[in-house]
Amino acid sequence: MKMPVLFVGHGNPMNAIERNEFHLGWENLANRLRRPKAVLCISAHWETRGIYATATEAPETIHDFYGFPRALFDVKYPAPGDPHLADRTTKLIATERARLDPGRGFDHGAWSVLIAMYPAADVPIVQLSLDTSRTGSWHYGIARQLASLRDEDVLIVGSGIGGMAAALAA
Repeated sequence: MKMPVLFVGHGNPMNAIERNEFHLGWENLANRLRRPKAVLCISAHWETRGIYATATEAPETIHDFYGFPRALFDVKYPAPGDPHLADRTTKLIATERARLDPGRGFDHGAWSVLIAMYPAADVPIVQLSLDTSRTGSWHYGIARQLASLRDEDVLIVGSGIGGMAAALAA
């Protein structure tokens, strides 16, 4: 059985630490799903020229925002990375040269949702970037190439983006 594809509007970064309807909804969603082997997260907050995948075993928690309470900046989400999945992901993208980024951590588009879904931070995560020089339909094509990961127990999460998540679900 294929893992689903999720699209989540992560909204305000405070949803990561407030036990509000968004946080509780992500928590409940994870409780209803089969536990994934790993998560591939495409966040609207990692924009690049070209496609990149995080490829470190211990990604840092990136606080890519400002003007919030100190408690939010103190959050660490120490979920492991999965360099093997990152490599597999880049190789599945046959129409483009996707690259590995061994220094990139998880931005709040990824960890603010996943901290509610997997609070023990024990599910490996790979984050994939969006190419700002390309169209939505181009990203749709990239997503179609990654859909087979769903058969490998990889949960695909689009956080703050719709087109790629829709393509993966097709």
